[in-house]
Amino acid sequence: MSSTSADWGTIDERHRRELLRHCYRMLGSPFDAEEAVQETMFRAWRGRETFAGAASVRVWLFRIATNICLDMLRQRPRREQPIGAAGAADADSLLGRPDDSRWLHPAPDRWLLPSGAATEEVAVLRESIRFAFIAALHRLTPMQRAALIFRDVLKFTAEETADLLGITVASANGLLRRARHRLAAEAPPPTSSADLDGGQRALLERFVHAFERYDVQALTELLKEDATLSMPPYELWLAGRSQIRRWFLRDPNPCHGARAVAIGANGSPALAIYHLDESHQTLRPFAILTAAIEDDRIAALDMHIVPRLFPLAGLP
Repeated sequence: MSSTSADWGTIDERHRRELLRHCYRMLGSPFDAEEAVQETMFRAWRGRETFAGAASVRVWLFRIATNICLDMLRQRPRREQPIGAAGAADADSLLGRPDDSRWLHPAPDRWLLPSGAATEEVAVLRESIRFAFIAALHRLTPMQRAALIFRDVLKFTAEETADLLGITVASANGLLRRARHRLAAEAPPPTSSADLDGGQRALLERFVHAFERYDVQALTELLKEDATLSMPPYELWLAGRSQIRRWFLRDPNPCHGARAVAIGANGSPALAIYHLDESHQTLRPFAILTAAIEDDRIAALDMHIVPRLFPLAGLP
């Protein structure tokens, strides 16, 4: 590989977004993924003179990125979802202390998906970044996760996967087999909102209208009886329509006067929620809301109270 600045700029442009998706799948946070990709490009630039060309540039960059991700995963807690990490709480409970390093974060489509790509390519990419899929990946060990991503998402060969992970082909195949078995054993996730039919999309629109009007009765009527509400970075989550209704009726409630902006996140429709500040004059970024729909009701609401996601979505 030539080490001229022009060639390096082409490499950076060609591979950076694919590396971001890979690191996001591995790490479960767009912020951690950006950190990992920045370090990947730095190490690749620093080692460009020693690149022997035995593998493709793409494989070389993925090897660097994966090693960085595995190092980060050894040093940081495993990311998960509040549901499953603790029992459901009562609507009168306090939120408690936030822990931003513990939970999975959604990632805006604008950040994940390439612009101008063919429809077929985008459809395939959407399946590999769905939040339910990311959550399932993070129930695997880091090495199982890497093996499954390389083989089933990125379509590397068994030999390439083994080389990328620095293990034998037999070991790589064993990791893949255990990862597939673990994923198959997981309960199927609720229907992704990217798969909604016309009636379900209308349901989501009714939810937005009820939310912005702060019509709690209309809002909760759209939920399944056993719906859940989670609010990472807090551990607290609620189970059941009645508990969620009580939560939204708490006084004072910052959702009063809120506004919702439709965006895409993890290949599915999502909402960027803005709350009024204390002066009730200015709207400020509050959370990215994702919803899972089953049949004609909302099965789960995940309110990711992470305002720094807004710039990734191109929002003020």
